[in-house]
Amino acid sequence: MAGERPKRPLSAYMLWLNETREQIKKDNPGSKVTDIAKRGGELWRGMKDKSEWEQKAIKMKEEYNKAVKEYEANGGTDTGAAKKRKGKPAAKPIKKTKKKDTSDEEEEEESD
Repeated sequence: MAGERPKRPLSAYMLWLNETREQIKKDNPGSKVTDIAKRGGELWRGMKDKSEWEQKAIKMKEEYNKAVKEYEANGGTDTGAAKKRKGKPAAKPIKKTKKKDTSDEEEEEESD
């Protein structure tokens, strides 16, 4: 068994927010989690230079891609949630075609 698939890397914003969250809490005592997230979004949008965080995110993305290649080379398969989500909509048309098939068969039986 190849183990767990590597987790997706954090975005530049999430890296920044994780490091800045405590300071936002101190600056806004008694704030709810949602208020802190909202304030974080405002601060992030207002930032002029995000290059430090974007570079960290790029590095994490490269490490992630390398880890995924190693995972797949060692027998890991991609059975992530994305595939599960794609499967659900595809199931509905299959059911519709089955219903059509049975109604076609019934019509054939009636005409015999």
